[in-house]
Amino acid sequence: MTDTTTLTLPTADGPMPTYQARPGGTPKGGVIVVQEAFGVNGHIEDVTRRFADAGWHALAPAFFHRQGSPVVAYDDVPAVMPIMGQLSAEGLAADLTAAVDQLGSAGIVPRNVGVVGFCMGGTVAFFAAALQPLGAAVTFYGGGIAQGRFGIPPFDELAPKLQTPWLGLFGDLDRGIPVEEVETLRAATDRLEVETAVVRYADADHGFHCDERPAVFNPQAAADGWARTLQWFDRHAAR
Repeated sequence: MTDTTTLTLPTADGPMPTYQARPGGTPKGGVIVVQEAFGVNGHIEDVTRRFADAGWHALAPAFFHRQGSPVVAYDDVPAVMPIMGQLSAEGLAADLTAAVDQLGSAGIVPRNVGVVGFCMGGTVAFFAAALQPLGAAVTFYGGGIAQGRFGIPPFDELAPKLQTPWLGLFGDLDRGIPVEEVETLRAATDRLEVETAVVRYADADHGFHCDERPAVFNPQAAADGWARTLQWFDRHAAR
């Protein structure tokens, strides 16, 4: 049976609320779930529980903790922009380290840690894959391929620094992440020693995995992306 609770992780910039879901029995490893721009909402908590149901000790840190850990409605994008504008590469790196350390306190070493992120979180997941050698990383439609975000270099510039097997999942209908940029990223990551893969969904838009957003949710792409994510983690991060 999955056990859930909310933890508070220490960071240099104050406490970071973190939603935790743990499986019954010994976990395969750990997963850090990086939120969308809307905060650690019901959907992100549900995704975190899904990982626990699949055998992983999962954490969803509130990366907006410096801004009071807000949860923003999906239709209130104007409220999101100033919050995201306060993110920094240094702060994100510190928060990722705090999550990795928390899993370490539970006996899960970095080699057995996966990180997955959605939208804004997809960018952070790619960044995490370059910070240190983790078990695996997965990006769902994370922007920043040609132009960096949050102080993080552009993906095509950061790619040579990847230390973690990385999987990228993108929708061809995503106007914010053109297919041409996705293919540029594929070319930049194909030549690395670390294993990478890029998957495109022809009929999927940005946010296709979020089943709480009917306008963009794509059941087929979501199911395939989820299955690939679990396979990627099982292959690269499971102990």
